[in-house]
Amino acid sequence: MSGSGTSRSFTDLFSRLGARRPGEPAAALETGVDDDSVCPTKALRKFLSCLTARESPVLLDLGPVVGSNVSFFGEQLGCKIFVEDLYADLERHIRRNALEELPAFLARRFPQADETVDGILCWDLLDYLDRPAAQALASELTRLLRPDGALLGFFGTAQPSETHYTKYVVVDETSLRHRPYPAARGRQGILLNREIIRMFEGLRVSDSFLLKTNLREILFRKPGDPASEPAGS
Repeated sequence: MSGSGTSRSFTDLFSRLGARRPGEPAAALETGVDDDSVCPTKALRKFLSCLTARESPVLLDLGPVVGSNVSFFGEQLGCKIFVEDLYADLERHIRRNALEELPAFLARRFPQADETVDGILCWDLLDYLDRPAAQALASELTRLLRPDGALLGFFGTAQPSETHYTKYVVVDETSLRHRPYPAARGRQGILLNREIIRMFEGLRVSDSFLLKTNLREILFRKPGDPASEPAGS
């Protein structure tokens, strides 16, 4: 497995967390979770369908460790999952007053080789990054994704008054529990569609859904054969 100290295969991570019955809460893993709500997701099922045909797909999760998510994706995909908590990385840079270092940090953050990841759960991380850091991260994620791989990202369409991150806890293929937890700063502005598409040059938008929760869910795919893609796709 990759040499990153924060990367863990599904088997290693699940054994560390301990087996948990499907209905058992993971409260010990999720702090600051009093004000949570269950919301619909339209893109998650499509993300899963992109990966289920693959044998032992590799999944990269950019959020904090959520035990029930590890169980869900392991059971649904039989995957190897790497959890890389970039929200924690962002917090460290904010508290050290070192945000100018973040783009360079993200550009070397992932030890995986090119095109070795089948699926990426980006959640809403890009909304919390300054533009240079967001671009550095998007370029790295594009590098990691295999041809025909899928990336799922959430993007806010309205500036919230609260300052917090959100853990997205999978309830099922059509529902996510939004679980807020403390953040040193809030979203850094609303990304326009054209900005998002430009940021992920090399990927194409497969599906896009505007939800009543003021989130836009975008599913990106990496073309399997660039020569076969129609012009402008």
